[in-house]
Amino acid sequence: MRRLPDGFDGNTCPYIFTWSTERPNKVWAMGSGCSPFYNTCKEGTANTRMVRYFDDDRFEIFATRDIEKDEELLHTYISLKWRTCFSDLNEIVHNDVECANDDKETKEGEEQ
Repeated sequence: MRRLPDGFDGNTCPYIFTWSTERPNKVWAMGSGCSPFYNTCKEGTANTRMVRYFDDDRFEIFATRDIEKDEELLHTYISLKWRTCFSDLNEIVHNDVECANDDKETKEGEEQ
């Protein structure tokens, strides 16, 4: 992870990760590897989980079950319910749609 400068507002940019547990959040970061391409879904339905080590600026992603070939990699963004840039996505995900696509048109990012 690469922390972003103080003053960056992740509420307006869906392509970055929430990088703390405090609210309001003031720490944001850019993902690395394939993590920015993981999509989001409703809590309890993801096929991966992300373990965040905030103090070390790193994370690990684990499969929660066997993942089929060509299946999307999904985890639940920790800020899905409260970040303003995710408001439309949050509504889609929590209206009985199992998982939401995270493409460039609806990209929601953290969480990455």
